[in-house]
Amino acid sequence: MLEAIQAFIRETGFVGYPAEPLNLLMIAVGLVLITLAVRKNYEPLLLVPIGFGIIMGNIPGSGASPEAADGVIHFLYFGVKHEIYPALIFLGLGAMTDFSAMLSQPRLILLGAAAQAGIFITYCGALQLGFTPQEAGAIGIIGGADGPTTIFVTARLAPELLPAVAVAAYSYMALVPVIQPPIVRLLTTREERLIRMDAPREVSRTERILFPIVAFLVCTLVAPKATILLGMLFFGNLLKESGVTDRLANTAKTAFIDSVTIILGICVGAAASADRFLKPESLMIFALGMAAFSVATAAGVLLAKLMNKMSSTPINPIIGAAGVSAVPMAARVALTTAQKEDPSNFLIMHAMAPNVAGVIGSAVAAGVLLAILG
Repeated sequence: MLEAIQAFIRETGFVGYPAEPLNLLMIAVGLVLITLAVRKNYEPLLLVPIGFGIIMGNIPGSGASPEAADGVIHFLYFGVKHEIYPALIFLGLGAMTDFSAMLSQPRLILLGAAAQAGIFITYCGALQLGFTPQEAGAIGIIGGADGPTTIFVTARLAPELLPAVAVAAYSYMALVPVIQPPIVRLLTTREERLIRMDAPREVSRTERILFPIVAFLVCTLVAPKATILLGMLFFGNLLKESGVTDRLANTAKTAFIDSVTIILGICVGAAASADRFLKPESLMIFALGMAAFSVATAAGVLLAKLMNKMSSTPINPIIGAAGVSAVPMAARVALTTAQKEDPSNFLIMHAMAPNVAGVIGSAVAAGVLLAILG
């Protein structure tokens, strides 16, 4: 009886923590992410699963990590490792996305393209810090502020960095309301932030149906390595806009994408065990990720200011910050930033144009990186 009790005690997690004390630190990180989601409402659909996954993956002896060959997480992680979940999330994202704002103001696509500068500038910075080209590409893609794209690229180029890169990407997506407003205020004057934009034109049903087909062909001819992501995105959008597949579209944008998000979040979190996550490279990845996100935000704002000097139709440069593909958080942040200056200035539809353009831009940028480095 005594031997059985001793054997049980040896199997408890309490006994494992003295040998793995850093696991407690990772559990604290998981609790912080959950707190940010619950108390601050920062991307709760992402941070709650990731945070809880981190806690699960850092219980000693639990087997709740991708390394446990006979565990459930090990088999679920197959979808992360082989880029299945990012593609499925893009299907749901396409079914949720309305590209009308972008189609009605095509010049704002340039703001979404400009925001991708953060990816390539950070790529160069990571190379200078000693990362391999593949690792630098995985770190740079954080600047796109698109979690599924980040996982898609990192799983191919530098899978050993996936836990740190994925947590960094989703953390910065959640912190858009904290990171972007100071950058916008630093780069703009109050007069610029008060600019009112003309109402966007009405987009016809024919345009909305043709867009996902034409855009898919053009984008994938430019970046064929991004065909899976772009194909699922535009296929989901075609389901939405065709008007004859409402059941499929409704499923894709609700229960389907929610289920995949839950599994992806748990898997990404569980992979962030202390021995894989708490390394000097992880701190560098978080610092570079912050730089990537900041540069992407600044690039969109600065291009909007430049376009104002070349056009008689003004653009509120705040919406340039929405060029990162954190949809729709970045557009909402642009709206609230503008309304702090003028509560009656509703920029949400204008901000959605570069925001959804940024989704396409980050996927194309991913295809470019994979073509060069993969």
